[in-house]
Amino acid sequence: MTKTHKNKILNHYSAWQYVVLVVTLTIMLLSALPTVYGEDAAIQIAAKAELKLTPLQLHHTLNEAGIDVKRIDSDASKTMVVLADHSQQTQAKVLLEEFVTEPSALTLALAPAAPNWLLSLGFNPIKLGLDLRGGVQFLLDVETDPVFKLQQDSFIDALRQFNRQQGIRGVSMRQHNGIDEHFITVTAAPSNQHQIHQFVSTNYPNWQLTPNAKGDLIASIKPEEQLHIRDLTVSQNLQIMRSRIEQLGITEALVQRQGQQRIRIELPGVQDPATAKSVIGATASLAFYPVTTPASVNSKVLLDQTGNQVYVTKQPVLGGEHIIDARANLGEMGLPEVLIELDRSGGSKMSDFSRANVGKPMATAYSEYSRDPQGRVKQTTEIISVATIRSQLGSRFSISGAGDYNEAQQLALLLRSGSMTAPVTIVEERTIGPSLGAENISNGFSALALGMAITLMFMGLWYRRLGWVANVALLANMVMLFGLLALLPGAVLTLPGIAGLVLTVGMAVDTNVLIFERIKDHLKVGHNFAQAIDRGFDSAFSTIVDANFTTMITALVLYSIGNGPIQGFALTLGLGLVTSLFTGIFTSRALINWAYGRNTSRNLKV
Repeated sequence: MTKTHKNKILNHYSAWQYVVLVVTLTIMLLSALPTVYGEDAAIQIAAKAELKLTPLQLHHTLNEAGIDVKRIDSDASKTMVVLADHSQQTQAKVLLEEFVTEPSALTLALAPAAPNWLLSLGFNPIKLGLDLRGGVQFLLDVETDPVFKLQQDSFIDALRQFNRQQGIRGVSMRQHNGIDEHFITVTAAPSNQHQIHQFVSTNYPNWQLTPNAKGDLIASIKPEEQLHIRDLTVSQNLQIMRSRIEQLGITEALVQRQGQQRIRIELPGVQDPATAKSVIGATASLAFYPVTTPASVNSKVLLDQTGNQVYVTKQPVLGGEHIIDARANLGEMGLPEVLIELDRSGGSKMSDFSRANVGKPMATAYSEYSRDPQGRVKQTTEIISVATIRSQLGSRFSISGAGDYNEAQQLALLLRSGSMTAPVTIVEERTIGPSLGAENISNGFSALALGMAITLMFMGLWYRRLGWVANVALLANMVMLFGLLALLPGAVLTLPGIAGLVLTVGMAVDTNVLIFERIKDHLKVGHNFAQAIDRGFDSAFSTIVDANFTTMITALVLYSIGNGPIQGFALTLGLGLVTSLFTGIFTSRALINWAYGRNTSRNLKV
């Protein structure tokens, strides 16, 4: 071996590369440490709620009630009451409601148990899924049939009005609604069908007319528009559910779409499904009000989203039951607006009102009804938009002044939530106790520890000194994997995710096995140890990348089309592939170069 080639091997890793490697592993270790300490149950009190007791008095009161308080932390935005026993969280929340001015400001939360110096660096524990933490899970089915029926009713009303205006007689229409079947049979004379075709293509471009064998016209919403309506309806319900879950005071709730028209809701820490059902099953409505003055005898006060008072008439112009659709759009001047479509009755009322009130403001109020623990209905009304009427409005008009485009989309969702009838049905309900979650954690990590112990022992005995390098790399891999899970926003560790961790252990050493076998092959053909190291890593690199790339494709597919537990498994599998490549190639190479890179013997045992 030439001196130049030998120096290349010895200096394969420069000093700054070792520094980068050490810094990376240190950051991952610090990120993983809070998970070791775990989390404590806590009650979070928002700053808007005024405490009737001092923190010391509150601590004493809770202890007298048999609730073990570890500490009470306060800052400008919140007060956190940290408990020693998770099972006392609900009891503590009920008791604290007596000592705050706004009980709605209390939320169930989790506080990291790690030391303050570690938390001050911005590191937090890994978020645990429902199967590990315990709680309630609901699977909701969004019934979209009523939404399509509203669209059909509006179409029929408009077509009937057109027939009357044009003097077309003898036209009959029949609705057909079934499973994945929504259409209208229009029976009309052949001489009148051309006019009907023109009306539909001009005013309802999202509808299509096709003749059947009897000579009738089949009117139906285009397939792509049906998908769009279904997506909007599910998105509307997602928005409603997220806002309603906030009323439960749960900071770690998960609300996400599952399949075409289902919604999965996970409420970690909640052990009372009845309370969750009362909030999820609440109803909402919408209304349009003329804005008036405080001096008017026919006025009442409503608050807007910022808490300002808005004076409106006691009776609305019309309610949200007349709204068929609402979508965000960019207007002629490039400013965001919300396009609203009303049914025939609502369009007539809005036309008469707007003609007489051009230049005056109109307020949109969103009302939500929910049941309290006693079963009584409670209404909350809020002004979500105040817009000036620019011209006479009909069944289709736009509302401006809703803010930026994202706020306009939010307003459109709220408008649809008050108008589109899309009932939800709870098709599955599951409650997981905190003790079962703790048992899942214990069993899962016991399996992980056992798998790691056997793997470490095998690598150490079979590959000897290189095996111990692989063992160090495997431990570094686990540290990096836990660190990444804690760092990534939205990453949640589930029970199948722990299975992914166990699988990662085998995949991580597989990288080292490929490299070590290549090193042994080069030693057999007469290369010295330093040369075998260099050529073994180089020859195994492409094989390792190819093998991990194909597995990564599987992980990405699982994560993109899966949900819940499947995503949890795919997440740890994908991250494990990344950390295995890093530790198996770079960390192992750095350790071997540092320990054995200068050894030129041909007779070393590996």
